[in-house]
Amino acid sequence: MRFNRHIAKGAVVVAAASLALAACSSDDDSSDASGNDNATYSTDCGDNVPVAQPGPVSTEPLKIGTLLPETGSLAFLGPPEVAGVKLGIKEVNAAGGVLGKPIQQIDGDSGDDTTDTANITVDRLLSDGTQVIVGAASSAVSLKVIDKIANAGTVMFSPANTSDQFICYPDKGQYFRTAPTDTLQAQALAQVMADDGVQRVSILARNEAYGTGLAANTVKELEAAGIPADQIQKIIYDPNAQSFNAEIDQVKNFNPDGIAVIGFDESAKIITRMNEVGIGPNQKKVYGTDGNMGNALGEAVGPGLLAGMKGTTPLTDTGAEFERRIRAVDPNLEDLNYSGESYDAVVISALAAEIAKSTNGRSIASEINGVTRDGTKCKTYDACLALVKEGKDIDYDGVTGELTFTKAGEPSVGSYGVLVFGPNNKLSDDITYKVVRS
Repeated sequence: MRFNRHIAKGAVVVAAASLALAACSSDDDSSDASGNDNATYSTDCGDNVPVAQPGPVSTEPLKIGTLLPETGSLAFLGPPEVAGVKLGIKEVNAAGGVLGKPIQQIDGDSGDDTTDTANITVDRLLSDGTQVIVGAASSAVSLKVIDKIANAGTVMFSPANTSDQFICYPDKGQYFRTAPTDTLQAQALAQVMADDGVQRVSILARNEAYGTGLAANTVKELEAAGIPADQIQKIIYDPNAQSFNAEIDQVKNFNPDGIAVIGFDESAKIITRMNEVGIGPNQKKVYGTDGNMGNALGEAVGPGLLAGMKGTTPLTDTGAEFERRIRAVDPNLEDLNYSGESYDAVVISALAAEIAKSTNGRSIASEINGVTRDGTKCKTYDACLALVKEGKDIDYDGVTGELTFTKAGEPSVGSYGVLVFGPNNKLSDDITYKVVRS
């Protein structure tokens, strides 16, 4: 999607409840990635948030590997994320690299949660001595490999994981993300629906960490917005099912005025069927999220079927200049989702290595949070690097804007684009932004 990166009229700032970090056990209604339809996770970690301890000093060249979707249900997110990594490495190397040496890039496919592609890729990246792995995009895929990466002392830096399960995950302080958690996206999505006057809601969500977590948090936020619990229907579906007819029939019988579909590429089949039974985007208010709000969805359904569908995705006003630079890396990009988050993951990792004076993965991890907070503001790698070499503490605000990582290694600020499909099944350039703060 080619976004005009100016803030649209009517941009809204949403005040969010504080995510207090105070006991690392799961809530009573939590489940694992394959679990039930109440899968939420504690965001109260307190002093139990794992913190990385510096490892032995290493001045070996920094190797950054990618664990991003070249195949599978999120393959549409792969190109902009890979382009973001490539641009970040290109610009860091142009500014002198890390500790005077160019970053080496090693690419790898994450596949999706139905394959073992991620494990195979991670084994290869670790055997190659990779100190930072950017990925995965899917929360469920990251959960498959996070322990292996953390135990190896390698940084795992996702540009797109949004499940709140990672907030208190025992990751040895090696896991980070530039994408805001779904505890924030749920607030943005619920506010969009409430602003549209929706009073009776059905939520269809895929059965894995991303889908169940976002669905459960959205229910909480809708209730907080004043919609009674008995006016909210939540249905968790098997994303690998041959048919979603039974679930869609339940939605039709509930007769909602708003429907949220929290899914990946299977959303095309779901929305096509919804349209057939009279509850598609042309007949009801239908909403999506970052897993399906891309032009790839428009290409997978019938002409005009998505007209009016609205949804949220983590998105900031990265500006025309960044778009020009990212398109120079890959002129064929259609969607720019998470390209800025991927770029920032590279720059933050490089700056952390410079501050640590080491490319050891544990040492890099020990400095990452500090790169984003409580220092002198800087917005580019070369500007930040100059401050680091002067011995100054820095606060990197990247192409995705203010980051200010929490102890858990994630942004405390979430910026979301509210996207709308036009009559040609293409996303409109007219974007409203919602900023949510933890």
